Order: sequence, then structure tokens, then C-alpha cells
Amino acid sequence: MKRSQSQEIFYVPTATTSASALSRHAVSARAPVTRPSSPPASSYFSPFSGDHDEVPKPTTPGASSHFAYSTTLVRHPHREGTLGLPLPGNSAVLPKLEELRAVAESEGATGLWQRTVGAVKSFFGQKVSSYDRLPTTQPKEDRKDTPSAVFAHHTIEDTLAHFGVSPTTGLPSASISGLLQTHGYNEFSVDVPEPLLVKFAKTIYENPLILLLCGSATVSAVMGNVDDAVSITVAVLIVLTVGFVQERRSEQSLEALNKLVPHHCHLIRDGQPLHVLANELVPGDIVTFTTGDRIPADIRLVAALDLEIDESSLTGETTARRKDIEPCKPVLGPPGSAFVNGHANGYAMHGEPEPVALAERSCIAYMGTLVRNGRGSGIVIATGTQTEFGVIFSMMQEVEEKRTPLQLSMDELAKKLSLISFGVIGVICIIGVMQQRSWLDMFTIGVSLAVAAIPEGLPIVTTVTLALGVLRMSKRKAIVKKLHSVEGLGCVSVICSDKTGTLTKNEQTVLEIYVTDELVHVPSDTLAQTPLSHRAAVNKTLEIGALCNNATVKEDGTFVGQSTDVALLNVMSAFEQGDPRLDFTRRSELPFNSERKYMAISGVHNSSASIVNGSASKDIIREMYYVKGSIEAILERCKFYYVSDDSTPSLDVNTRSIILMKAQATASRGLRVIAVAYGYGSAEAPSAARASTALPSNSPKNNLVFVGFQAMLDPPRKGVADAINLLQNGGVQVVMITGDAEETALSIARSLGLRVGSRNSGCLTGREIDRMNKTQLMERVGGVSVFARTTPKHKMAIVEAFQARGAVVAMTGDGVNDAPALKMADIGVSMGKSGTDVAKEAADVILVDDNFSTIIPAVEEGKSIFHNIQNFLSFQLSTAVAALSLITVSTMFGLSNPLNAMQILFINILMDGPPSQSLGVDPVDPQVMRRPPRKKNEPIITKQLTIRILFSATVIVLGTMYIYLYALSDDNMSRREQTMTFTCFVFLDLVSAVQNRGLGCGILQNRMLVTTVSISFLVQLTLIYVPFMQSIFQTEALGILDISRLVLIAATSIVLHEARRRYERSLSASMTYAAAAEEMA
Repeated sequence: MKRSQSQEIFYVPTATTSASALSRHAVSARAPVTRPSSPPASSYFSPFSGDHDEVPKPTTPGASSHFAYSTTLVRHPHREGTLGLPLPGNSAVLPKLEELRAVAESEGATGLWQRTVGAVKSFFGQKVSSYDRLPTTQPKEDRKDTPSAVFAHHTIEDTLAHFGVSPTTGLPSASISGLLQTHGYNEFSVDVPEPLLVKFAKTIYENPLILLLCGSATVSAVMGNVDDAVSITVAVLIVLTVGFVQERRSEQSLEALNKLVPHHCHLIRDGQPLHVLANELVPGDIVTFTTGDRIPADIRLVAALDLEIDESSLTGETTARRKDIEPCKPVLGPPGSAFVNGHANGYAMHGEPEPVALAERSCIAYMGTLVRNGRGSGIVIATGTQTEFGVIFSMMQEVEEKRTPLQLSMDELAKKLSLISFGVIGVICIIGVMQQRSWLDMFTIGVSLAVAAIPEGLPIVTTVTLALGVLRMSKRKAIVKKLHSVEGLGCVSVICSDKTGTLTKNEQTVLEIYVTDELVHVPSDTLAQTPLSHRAAVNKTLEIGALCNNATVKEDGTFVGQSTDVALLNVMSAFEQGDPRLDFTRRSELPFNSERKYMAISGVHNSSASIVNGSASKDIIREMYYVKGSIEAILERCKFYYVSDDSTPSLDVNTRSIILMKAQATASRGLRVIAVAYGYGSAEAPSAARASTALPSNSPKNNLVFVGFQAMLDPPRKGVADAINLLQNGGVQVVMITGDAEETALSIARSLGLRVGSRNSGCLTGREIDRMNKTQLMERVGGVSVFARTTPKHKMAIVEAFQARGAVVAMTGDGVNDAPALKMADIGVSMGKSGTDVAKEAADVILVDDNFSTIIPAVEEGKSIFHNIQNFLSFQLSTAVAALSLITVSTMFGLSNPLNAMQILFINILMDGPPSQSLGVDPVDPQVMRRPPRKKNEPIITKQLTIRILFSATVIVLGTMYIYLYALSDDNMSRREQTMTFTCFVFLDLVSAVQNRGLGCGILQNRMLVTTVSISFLVQLTLIYVPFMQSIFQTEALGILDISRLVLIAATSIVLHEARRRYERSLSASMTYAAAAEEMA
């Protein structure tokens, strides 16, 4: 069957089909896709030999550089046409006729005009990120459905007829080339890493403070101040080098963490089975898969045998979804209801049928999901960006990257310093004019002072401090992609965390075992701790759960299969039990289904004896019947309950009621209950010959022995509860976002210690979010700690609502459905082991060991880094203010210069050199987590910091002016007196460096600070007493009385600073207490 281009992917049902009501809303045909000029993914890998489990090996040494984490994300240079459409590799910048025609056909003249206007605007300075696309004129309400939404309602016959394929022969190989040209490869394009020169350039032009320093260097060079120009240039080069080297180290850590994973699949073409890279799939391909395989594209199932697929990375739901081949029934929404299935659409506005929700499409297998059990086959209905995976990936691409709070603070500081610099120049020029001095000389002096006022060491200490923080985090198993991200975690006020795989393990784990009125906790209890009277029943419960099980063992000893089966096998090790299936021969099986609600097997034990009626017999080997399932389905088929092999009392009404009540109480806590029982005979239905003497055909056995039940849950990760408690005590609101049901979400939230409150106020569902506008949601989220039944759009709306409240939001997650919110948040945190490729691509920080608790040291590092930068600023600005004040006062009053040029240069070295840099490596204050997060718009130079700067500068100025005025008492400034003035300034400056360390840092805790200050002190003595240095700095040796006087002034400064530090500590404690009280309220 030949398809025209207008019929490409999406089937538009006719009036005769069951989905006719959806036909008006089917998705339009896809525009031809032109792949960027780079080889296909298959060219980088060895061909397949045919082995089902074979993983292709890269054939090119640099293959990994062409992909991001896996072959699904391909690195292509970002090239778009002027109108926002993809360009061929040889295209020019101006739009070509084909591009204009494509836009006109798909969007009409209005769309063409809108894109042209957008292109012109972007040309004149509008910043467009690498993922942005120019907006179209298509209204949101008219957006088309995805292929999975459409084909979920079509029969197998309709789907096969639409693509013109047979489930046994597949597509002909001759048509693949044309289909690839039409639909593109089954992959997603991400940008190639920026070249070295571009990174260097962006570091300059995206940082206003660096631009200010570059301007200062240029002005200094023009004015003849070559030494200032050189020192500033060196400072800028240090910043560029340190930042580049550390971010490159992070990139190398990511490369080591994420080995290239080729995604491959099994399909049928020309009637022959093939094993190819998933990138080569096209719509219409017939794909087969089995347990452990990852679904390579969106697929309409045509065959499914016990098929269960883990969709947690897409929907957030922990339990694997059972799949079948029957088409889904459209949902009829109430007229006027504008929000359905997690987003706005137009169906319900007219009371028309709408597509079934994403998680309810039982006949669709989604790209990127994992087959947990069974096997199946299906027809590819969508590839690449047309898949549900692709829709979320596109949402992530549309999110603009945000600057961190520290970057914003630095930008604001650069603006203020620029204004101060121009102000200093203006004031000096005005003073010169008033004193009838040469305006050019005064302008020169003003420029020199303005350059001196700009802390060129600030970018260095900021970059070095951030780099050290990133380095420390890498040792704690956290990779920070960009330097500023590590500080951003320090001012996070809200952490929105995905539940599945982040707060929990994303694997079912048996937590409790119930047998005849005895509850055994796992793994805190062991078989030895279980009462002797109940050990046999616990053993039997474990044994049946392992026997009635289809999970398989991998080479590394881990189990693969349905999550419940894996949990029932994993719990055996907690009780030091082996796999009983090794000593059991299965003869028949009755698979689980939604009507029966249980699974049964039968077989014989391979041991020499069997237990029959409580006695061992070597002659009789009886076939055993084992069953597991829901408590209701199992209990109603039981007439006895198990105590031991010698005791199976009758199951009376009272005992039955107690068991049922215990199971219901366990289920109400969010645990999944799996009951087990046994009997005798075969699991197969009786034959016709035995129909008169046996149970009716297909009738279940009703004389079973109830043994017990196992309760399982996707448990919280170790240490998560403690981490959440520390975060909440530190003023950080922790919010859990999940696709799971409300009851399960609340159960996990309470076990983690989240401040849930009452059920109505502490939890918000996706359906409730749909009924709110942005203002209502913004007002509501502040008191909510749990969001249940959410979609990726809900997660983005939640993050946006918190940001609208002024919060700095961190988002943690590992699934595809978390990626858009990860990128929208101020800081995105992804899991390293369980995280999907897209989540890691969107995140700013990656936790290598998937340990949520690593966020605690990351927040500590962020807060500590910010306080260290403030300490550095306090010292450097107080030194600059003191020096400028001395020079300005002497200039205004026409006095002798208190410091010569070389002395000022040495003070600048102190201000920007080792003593100041060592303030950036203060150890983390143990009390830092008790302090509330700083606000996003809070300036880096706060009121309290300004007071400290002025206090420190005043101490230096008063001490130095005392010596200076003492020297001028004889109206003559001698070399000795100038040396005393210079030495007094340096001593007071060194005291300021030591006393501007962190409030919680002991004087010996920062060894680098002690070392650099000591060396600076010795160097100052060298400048005074070494003849060679005396000639350079124009100093003179001071007597013991002079040095004693200076030491006394420095000691007085220490006392004053200690008083100031004690006051600041008490003020900080009161602020922390007030914040804690407000948080508790």
C-alpha cells in the first residue's frame, strides 16, 4: 500500500471506525525532516551478529563525543533557518524558497508573517537559547494529539491497514530510505559542546563584573597606568583559566559516569528478523521485545503475553502496567470542562470524546519504558519528537536557562561599582576645579582611585571558591556541571522532589510478613528473632512466594521480571533462604489476570520425600498447587490456615475476619498485600473426561490452606528522612511530586517526615491543579507538601508557582517526566545511576550514587561559599574604602601623600592577594544549616555587611590617621614617619583579614589564612629592615618604641573587632531563632 505524504503518520478514522469522534482532532501530517549533516548513528558501531542480547561496540575512538549519554541523544550543531525551521548543512543564513513554502503551507500567510517578525526581533539583540524555537500562531487549544493518543483507540486491523504492513513480514527494506527521509531518525538532537574560544568569550561578555574589569584595564593602559592594566588583565586570565579548568573536570567526570549506551531493538523487515540500532526505526516497523528490553519507540501492541511495562520514568507510577491489545475506549468529558488529563484541551468544551489519559493507554508501549515481564510485539506509530518521550523533551527545550542568584547578585554589584567609579572620578574632578588644579591631572588621579576601588580580586576569589566547592562535591559523589550551580543550592528555599527513584528506590521491597496473628518486619527482624511457633509459617510464606514466581536471574545474580516477583525473591536473602525453585519441577501454570486476581502453579518437589497429611512418605509424590494474589481472591478460596506441617486448623469466620482486617489496615498505609496459599493437584483446568468427578471447567480450587501474606512497598532510600529533617530545620520547604495515587503518596510522605498536615491541605492532586489559575495555584502551593497524580506539565506549573512566590527552587528527579521541571527550576538535580538520559541532560547537578542525602552537603557548601564571598568582600572593600579615604582626604586638604606609589601597590597586593583569597576557603560553619536560606533578590552586600565594611574601614582609617597626624605634627613628613603610616595601615589591614573570617571559624581552623597573614607580616618586616627593599619602597628601619606603638594600635583593633564579632554572632542567633519560630508557626 503506497502512502501519500498527506497520510504519513497519523490515522484519521472514518465514520465507520470506533474512534470516529476523535477524527476531527487527529494530528496533522509531519513536515519533512532534514537531518543535520552528520553520519547516522549506526556508522559509529559494529554490525549486529544476531545474538538477542548482543550490545554493539563503538568502532570509532571518538564515538562518544557524537552522543550525549546514549545513542538516543545525538549531538548536532544547532542550525536553524531564519524562520526557525531546521536547515540543511549547506544552507545559507537567509531563508530559502523551500523553507518559506513549508511555513506558508503549514501555518498560512499569518504564520509566515509572525515568524518573519520574530526573526527580525531576534536579530536585534533578543537572546535565544540553543533549544528555543520561534513561536507559531497556532493557539494552544488547537494543538493536535500525539500518535499514541490517536492509535490507542484504533483496532489492530485499522493500524496495520493505515501503515500498510503485515505483522509477520513487516516493512520492505526498499521503503526504509524514503521513510527516513520523510520522518527523520528516531533520535533527539542536542548541541555539541561549545569550542574553547567560545567558552572563554562567554565568560567575559556574560559577566558584567569581568566587563567592568576589562574596561578598567583599557582605561588604565590609555592613561599610562600600565601596572594597573597588567594586574587587572592577569586577574581576568586567572578567572577564565580556573573556571574553564574546573568545568572541564566536571565534563570529564560526566563522561566517566555515563558510558555510551547504544539503544538497540529487534524488528521484522521483509519477513526476516533483524537486530538494529533504535535510531533506524521508522513508523510502520514491526518490533518484538521481551523481559528486560527497553521500548525503542511509541508502539501500538499487536501481541502481548503476560506483558507488564515499567512506565515510572514517564508517568511516575511505581507499579508496572499490564498491557493488552484491545483498543481503549474514549472518555466522554462533561461539557464546559476545559481541563482534562493534566492539560487544557478542547474536547470537553464541546462534550466530545477525548483520548484516554497517558497512563491508561493499555495497548500502547512508550519509548524509553522497560519491559518488566512477559513479551510482545507491535507496530511503531511514532518516532523521535512525535513520541510521548519527544513531547516531554520538546517541553524541556522550550524552557530558558536561568542565572543563579549569585550571578544576579554579582551583576547588581558590578552595576553599583560602575556607578561608584564614575562618582569618584566626578568628585575628584570637581575638587580639582574648585582648587584650580589641572583638570587633566585630577582626572588621572580620579581614574586611578576608581580603578583601585574596583575589587579585581573578587572574580578570582569567587571562581576559586566555587571551584573548590565543586571539587569537594565531586568527592562526595555529586557532579556540578557549572560553577555557579553549587552556590545556587545554598539559597534554595524550596526543594521539589520526584518520589519514584529519587526519594524511594523505585523497586518493590517486602517490608512485612503476616502469618497467623504474627507480624514480622523486614529486614529488622530475622528468622532467628521470629517466635518458634511461627517460624514454619514464615518459611512457608517465603517459599510459596518464591515458587509462584516468574522472575529470572541475570549473570550478576540480580533478578529481572515483574516488580512483585522480584521483591518476593529478594526477601529470601533477608532470612538466609535460597531459591526453592531449584528443587521444584513446575508442571502447569495459571497466569495472573485482572478478573482472576491471582496466579497459580503446580508441580512436584524433587526431594526424595513429600509431606502428605503431616507424615513423610517416600512412595507418594503428590503434585502441589501454589497460589498468590490479592487477599480477597485468595482468602475466599481457603478453608484452612497454616500453623505448621502438622497443624492446619479450619479457617473459621472470626479468624478470616481478623486476617482480612489486618490486610486492610496494612493496605491503608500504602503497602501492597500479596497473599499466598497452597493445595494439591494441577493448576490446569480439568479435562472433559474428568468433568463429572472434578470441579467445573475453569473453576478455581476452593479448599486451599491460607499461609500468610507479604506486604511490600517502594521504600524510601536510606538517609532520606534524616536529610529532609535537616533541610526543614534549616528553613527549606521540601515538597514531594509524584504520579502515584494520593494515598500512596501521603503514606510515603509521612514516613519521610514531610510536614503533610491534614489530608485536604497537605496534598494537592493534578486534577485539582487543573481547576486552578496561576494566581490560585501560587497562593495554594505554600501550604502543600505532597502533589499526587501529576504530569510533566503539572510539575512545571508547580515549580513556576513557587518561583512566583519569590522562592529559589531546586528540582530533583530521574525520569523523562521530570526533565522539563529540572530545567525550569533554578537548580536541577538528577540521579546518576537511575537517571534517564534526558534528565541528566537537563540537570545542573548529578548525584552519582543516587543518594538524596548528598543534597545536604551541597546546600552546606552553597551557603558556606556565599558567606565566604561576603567575608572576602568585607575585607577587600574595607581596605579599598580606607585607602581611598586617606588619599581623598590628603588630596582635598593639600597634604603630603601618606603613601607612595610602591606602598599603595603592596597594599593592593594584600587586598587582592593571598590573605584575601584565603578567606574564600573558610571551613563550613556547623551552624550554617540552621540559618534560613537567603532570598533570591537579596543583594550580596547586605545592610549588616555594609556596617561591617564601614566598621573595619573606620578602624583602619582612625589608626592610620592617628599615626599620620602624629607625623605631621612637625609639618614635615620624614621617611620614618611615612614608614610608620604605611606599616600601621598594613598591620591594621592584616588584623581586618583575620577578623573578617567566618563567625563560626576558629582562628586556627583556616590554616591558609593564618599562613598567608603570617607571611604577609614577615614580608612587611622585610620591607622595613632589608636595605634592598628599603630603597624600593622608600622605607626606614623602625625602633622598638615605634613598633611597640604600632602593635598596640593593632591589638586595640583586635579587641574592637572581637566585640563586633560577638555582637554579630548574637544577632545571627536571634535571626536564626526568629526564622525557626516562624517556620514552626
